[in-house]
Amino acid sequence: MPESRSRKKKTYTPPTTAGASAPKGNPAWLVPVMVGLMVAGLAWLVVTYISGAEWPIPGIGNGNLAVGFALVIAGFALTTRWR
Repeated sequence: MPESRSRKKKTYTPPTTAGASAPKGNPAWLVPVMVGLMVAGLAWLVVTYISGAEWPIPGIGNGNLAVGFALVIAGFALTTRWR
């Protein structure tokens, strides 16, 4: 009875990642904007508490607190993009 030919296995070569080079860093604008928003929000809150909710925007009263906290939260939201 004739013998069948044996199949030769190719040597394993790991797949190459053509598009993935070194890990990407932060965009240049991220850290200054992130820190700037947090500091601006903190300053807004401090001015609001010191002035008795009359400043930075006199007409909205305690809405200044919401603006200050929104700035701080926006700064903290940018920290999720930090690598």
